[in-house]
Amino acid sequence: MTVRHLLGIAEHGADGLRRMLELSVAPDLGSPLAGRGVALIFEKPSNRTRHSMEMAVVGLGGHPVYTRGEEVGLDVRETVEDATRTLAGYHAVLAARVFSHSVVVRMAAVSPVPVINMLSDLSHPLQALADVITMQEKVGALSGVRVAWVGDWNNVARSLAEAVCLLGGTVAIACPVGYDASDAELTRIAGLGGRVEQHHDAPSAVENARFVHTDTWISMGQEAEAAARRETFAPFTVDEALMARAASDAWFMHCMPAHRGEEVSAGVFDGDRSLVIAQGHHRLTGARGALAWVCAVG
Repeated sequence: MTVRHLLGIAEHGADGLRRMLELSVAPDLGSPLAGRGVALIFEKPSNRTRHSMEMAVVGLGGHPVYTRGEEVGLDVRETVEDATRTLAGYHAVLAARVFSHSVVVRMAAVSPVPVINMLSDLSHPLQALADVITMQEKVGALSGVRVAWVGDWNNVARSLAEAVCLLGGTVAIACPVGYDASDAELTRIAGLGGRVEQHHDAPSAVENARFVHTDTWISMGQEAEAAARRETFAPFTVDEALMARAASDAWFMHCMPAHRGEEVSAGVFDGDRSLVIAQGHHRLTGARGALAWVCAVG
């Protein structure tokens, strides 16, 4: 049987995404990981990813083993390939949160068990699953729904755009020049089945959107760019005035951690149209579906 890996949200097409979403919200998935381990390797620390993945593994009957990046020392103490082949002898699934996407690609190339990307510089499929589940709770199917992204074109934005387009929605991106998506990437994502727009001002993207997403302006590893980024992204703060440009029943979303007063105002983040806590909770829902899918449940 072909091993199922989850490295990016688009790689298994609309059918694969829909199946992961179905599994995520299924009432009973049984115990496909009973008596089996899941390696959780964290080169980058995380709150939501660690807790959601550990509890998802436990919920499916398995035993999560959390490992810090320095304990494994990928390409420092031993090669990615050697570590992967060894860990695959202990575990049913290998999951890694890494700086470089090439690490999970190399893991998948040699692993006889599924590999899940818990975050890389290129992609964040687990966040995209949580985002879609949260939006579908509010509006049902995303076909024809306008979803805005405001801020940096990063791994979270890319995976969200892929998921929305796979499900037939419209993604409207607002990024500063130099922090935006390339024409080639926009064409690729639009080819997944939805519509993509890119703007260099926030109001144009947010206009009539049902959901407005943003993320921190300064991701882990970008601290040296902090001052320049704050100046460049200042016009892209999601505040009450910007949300007023969205649909009257629009919702705000943020993958967290958030910085009130930077990418979002406190009033919006903590307001009654904010879904950020439900979105965070659905990291567990999505992790459950991702694990079940790579384990070929159903």
